[in-house]
Amino acid sequence: MRPPSPLPQDSDKPVIWTVSVSRLSDLFRDITLEYDHLATIEPINLGFDEAARHIRERMATERCDVVIAAGSNGAYLKGRVSVPVVNAKASGFDLLQALSRARKVSTQVGVISYQQPLPELADFAATFGLTIAQRSYVTREDARAAIKEMQAGGIGVIVGAGLITDLAEEAGVNSVFLYSAASIRQAFDDALEVARLTQLEANRLRRRPLEDLRPARRGLNDLRGESGAMERLRQTTVLYARSPATVLIEGETGSGKELVAQAIHREGPRSLGANRPFVAVNCGAIAESLLESELFGHEEGAFTGARRGGHAGLFEAADGGTLFLDEIGEMPLALQTRLLRVLEEREVMRVGGTRPVPIAVRVISATHCDLEARVGEGRFRADLFYRLAVLRLAVPPLRARVPDIAPLAEWSLKGALAALGARPHPNLHAEVTACAPLLERYRWPGNVRELRNLMERLALFLAAEPLQALTPSFLLAIAPELGRVDAELAAAGSAPAAQALAAPEESVAQVLARFGGQRDAAARHLGISRTTLWRRLKAGA
Repeated sequence: MRPPSPLPQDSDKPVIWTVSVSRLSDLFRDITLEYDHLATIEPINLGFDEAARHIRERMATERCDVVIAAGSNGAYLKGRVSVPVVNAKASGFDLLQALSRARKVSTQVGVISYQQPLPELADFAATFGLTIAQRSYVTREDARAAIKEMQAGGIGVIVGAGLITDLAEEAGVNSVFLYSAASIRQAFDDALEVARLTQLEANRLRRRPLEDLRPARRGLNDLRGESGAMERLRQTTVLYARSPATVLIEGETGSGKELVAQAIHREGPRSLGANRPFVAVNCGAIAESLLESELFGHEEGAFTGARRGGHAGLFEAADGGTLFLDEIGEMPLALQTRLLRVLEEREVMRVGGTRPVPIAVRVISATHCDLEARVGEGRFRADLFYRLAVLRLAVPPLRARVPDIAPLAEWSLKGALAALGARPHPNLHAEVTACAPLLERYRWPGNVRELRNLMERLALFLAAEPLQALTPSFLLAIAPELGRVDAELAAAGSAPAAQALAAPEESVAQVLARFGGQRDAAARHLGISRTTLWRRLKAGA
């Protein structure tokens, strides 16, 4: 267990309400004793609609920083109250402990989980030869039906959250409670962190005027590369810029998805006139409890630290322009519902507000994951997926456009050297060309971003040693990861790879020819003196 996050000494203690109607209440009460010196904690023994209505009524006159709930109760509250909700989650160890206790009661074990079955549990059961029935539920009626079905099928004990264990006991079926004290402590730790982040975010929002939002800085010319894949990408970018429809950009991390989004914005009609805004937000980089107010804005008093007079969210900030939702696959399900409504209605409702605000925003989203697979797994709404993916565009990974690698490396290296106030070697192009086979064999899992970062690292060493030539051996010394591909192939017994490693990269005559007969440049590239170069040429090396 990690220690609770300390709050600033000069801040008031955060106010936390725990919500539960099941046996989870007892666990909440026990853990509360460990945290009451860090926060003011109050239990609310209600569930679902009653709990949501109770919280909304009290929030009108009282302060609450975070609500802690669990399971279906927590999921229900997240979209219905303005205060951040931390949903306690059972860990894999909790599940193993619960299954171990259940097996002592019966060999026929059932697990009922909220919204969807647990695929890893099926793999676990198959691996260890266990018989574990799985069902999922959304409503209380679903849960009762699942329990009844398991009971009829001969299941002797059911593992689940508080609602499931309570209903199982009502039906006369043995049950094992899923949550452990460690998981609830984790929820309290998370709640304290959310309280801290909420205050920091409120302070940041107070300082950030909408006038500070800048238009897109990148355009079509920044999509560098002469490969066929990049030419097709630029053509598609120009075509999509003509349409106001939503665009889903798919591509690996570091492949340049935001560059494409900015280019679509700048090439389109919305970028004409008075510098239409381009607003970007990473859906995976902001705490779930804060993302809602960041996107949709909030009214005064919507939550602790809310800006006086309310605050316009990013949708309103992007009005008349483009909102870029990066890593859209990381958006929580509860917010996906709100986003879909905004896209359909073309209006946004602030957190804690009652009046819709009309907006005219083009939405471009991006993801590195397989959204269609997430739809199948129930982790992303199908209707939102189809609404976001009216137009789809795939950014090719760097390894799929090999002809672009060396030119991109040279361009990035020149830029990095210029940033350090250093001049590139006169023969830099030839030196990069000599290193091209090494660069092109590498897989570049971080794509263009990784290449650019490597060139910045390389520029530091070249700037520190102005006489050092950029040779394959020097590049490998700076970036040993580039040689791992060949090393792995050679270790696996690949004869061509082993021969390639043993063979010289180029003859002296070839190097001299590539440098236009300039013996100084060729010798510097090979790391030898002019005399040694002359001897090798004479010997026919």
